[in-house]
Amino acid sequence: MTTNTIPPAPSPAAPAAAVSDGNRRADLIRVSARLFRDRGYDGTTIRDIADAVGMRSGSPFYHFKSKQEILAAVMEEGLLSCLPAVELIVGGALPPRQKFHALVRAHLETVLGDGHDFIPVLLYDWRSLSPELREGIVALRDRYDRVWQSALSELKRAGQVKSDSKVARLLLLGAINFSVQWYQPGKGCTLDQLADEAVDMFLL
Repeated sequence: MTTNTIPPAPSPAAPAAAVSDGNRRADLIRVSARLFRDRGYDGTTIRDIADAVGMRSGSPFYHFKSKQEILAAVMEEGLLSCLPAVELIVGGALPPRQKFHALVRAHLETVLGDGHDFIPVLLYDWRSLSPELREGIVALRDRYDRVWQSALSELKRAGQVKSDSKVARLLLLGAINFSVQWYQPGKGCTLDQLADEAVDMFLL
């Protein structure tokens, strides 16, 4: 007698619609970041975003309840995309000066690199974010600040920086962040050279 063997069921794959939805959401965040950076949050409409992604004007609301939620998602994306790298740097075994250089270079890439529009939006449209949506972004921003505070404390112990106070950290990051206003890729120094200049300026 022949026994019929039932073949094992194939491993379930993610539904095509779910994958497509995830990609569309990512597209909305990426395009919104560029538009918010170029035009400002207030100068960008939902229709602008939908047109840039190739959607109907109401389609973004399938993924987000409001333009405010899109803004929060842009800021969250920027912080989540850079946190693992900087936390790895600070947790590594590099000497304090080299660690600081790596942090500066990573931060410059985050704010000035091609297609990296997320953190500049955080820097210049922070006041546009509603208070109820700020809590999660503040928690991520605090994680990022702790990375820099840790690096500054190492430098202070090594005698390579005069102060590791919160004010010193804010002044340092403020100076680096302002490069968004004047840096032009391909004109003048590279990001590597800019990192070298920053380290020589800030450290003893």
